[in-house]
Amino acid sequence: MPREPLSDPDSRAERLAALGRAVPAAAFLGSSLLAINAAQTASLALRPLSRSAFRKFNRWAADTWWGWCVTGAERLNDVAIVVSGDHVPSAENALVFANHQQMPDIPFLMAYARSKDRLGDLKWFAKDIIKYVPGVGWGMWFLDCPFVKRDWTSDRGSIERTFARIRDDRVPLWLITFPEGTRFSQAKAEANQSYAAAHGLAQLRHVLLPRTKGFVASVQGLRSHLDAIYDITIGYDLGVPTLWQYVKGYARRAHLHVHRFPVSSMPEDADELGAWLNERFREKDELLEGFYRSGVFV
Repeated sequence: MPREPLSDPDSRAERLAALGRAVPAAAFLGSSLLAINAAQTASLALRPLSRSAFRKFNRWAADTWWGWCVTGAERLNDVAIVVSGDHVPSAENALVFANHQQMPDIPFLMAYARSKDRLGDLKWFAKDIIKYVPGVGWGMWFLDCPFVKRDWTSDRGSIERTFARIRDDRVPLWLITFPEGTRFSQAKAEANQSYAAAHGLAQLRHVLLPRTKGFVASVQGLRSHLDAIYDITIGYDLGVPTLWQYVKGYARRAHLHVHRFPVSSMPEDADELGAWLNERFREKDELLEGFYRSGVFV
């Protein structure tokens, strides 16, 4: 069965202690993010003079604030990642895709990116509305993250322009995407299975069928810029945490199983790329089935 939501500790004292750590940390990160947004706004003065200097400043801003998030979780709550699978070299340009269960998927991927010297170079596919949200949304706008409306007719032009800027300026990059398009839940899985049965597709229990258009466009649009594609499967052994549970330190471990595919090995045809992604999610489903039985990826 899919992993259940994480339960809070039974001990009232433990819950209070966790809250005492979480509230000051959240207050610091929230206020400092707004301060960094102000500095990013000031950095707009650099863009007409030097796009390189503008990007370097905003890379520093992302690396600094995200670094505080990762370091704070490690020091306050002993949070760590358990990585298995293929070796990944440091500082590669990569398209990274993963299954998506809850918001803590994001900080755990950030911890992995920092271990590969790519934390400040993360860019995320995000819903268009997020760019209007102070803090995270504004910060992502300054980083030139691709924002999407989930309508390929509307999204295609803006995505292609973003990719052209990345290629032309030779921007260091880990582009993160969750091809399922939404967080996994049992209700969504059941609806997905009904759709799969009606269309002769694989019956997946632990992931959703991926949406392929954004992935295909990313590989085709960035192929000359990328070194590799990383397929990351995220597993939680004690239950799937919410973001607030993560901040309080209830989710101290995530298991990340990594498959690295050189971009030169990827198909070029759009239909073949879509089929390739579907096969990766079928494999993810099998990986998670084994993980939920044994607690490790094998």
